[in-house]
Amino acid sequence: MIDTLQHGPILELRLNRPPVNALSPELMLALRQAVDAAAHDGSRAIVLSGMPRRFSAGLDLPLLLTFDRARIVELWHNLYDLLTTIAGSPLPVAAAITGHAPAGGTVLTLFCDWRVMASGDWKVGLNEVQVGLTLPGVIFRALKLVVGHRQADRLATTGLLMAPEEALGIGLIDEVAPAECVVPRAIQWCQALVALPARAMTGTRAQSRAELVEIFRQDLKNEFDEILEMWWSPETQSTLRGVVEQLGKKKLNSAKTS
Repeated sequence: MIDTLQHGPILELRLNRPPVNALSPELMLALRQAVDAAAHDGSRAIVLSGMPRRFSAGLDLPLLLTFDRARIVELWHNLYDLLTTIAGSPLPVAAAITGHAPAGGTVLTLFCDWRVMASGDWKVGLNEVQVGLTLPGVIFRALKLVVGHRQADRLATTGLLMAPEEALGIGLIDEVAPAECVVPRAIQWCQALVALPARAMTGTRAQSRAELVEIFRQDLKNEFDEILEMWWSPETQSTLRGVVEQLGKKKLNSAKTS
């Protein structure tokens, strides 16, 4: 589910879970292990990418709705473990957003150092509210660090999905590039960073990311309890099942017209 491509000292980790790189427990675990291992294999930086037109569709809702309470608990812990690993990686991590990246797709990029997105009719944003989920506190705090408090309020409360140019305008991403240039541009950014004096760059980067890393050093038990209460609430379950039903209809209609 993770393709690894070496570009000199830059390691590209490409999500490869067709059709839309939806986040399953297995994919999250594989990505966390790959990010962690990169710090020990001689790589100097990481590019996190996806398939053409699809970076990641976020959590695999059809799969998750089959899970019992114990597996949902495990899922959220797996997600937070992955985000902790990305945030605390000693290697710079650039996100090459190759296409659509709603919800969990955007969440992954928030914890990276830098984000470049493909130009085109793609959407990025945190639309959790639209599918019946309260945006977890950890993710909201990371969003505030990236775009500022006012924009974070607007994006999180409305669940707004936006085009690359709008995302660039508010700082949710750092650059827009033609689709074929997204991964090369992320590699270039990493190369420029690792070409700097290593000790100075690493020490300064650690300072700049300290507040992000600190998010995960708090006691998150109450946050997990709130997530689970929300997940199993009748309103959330009804909304999620409605979303999954609509996704199934779209898939069926697409199959009929292909």
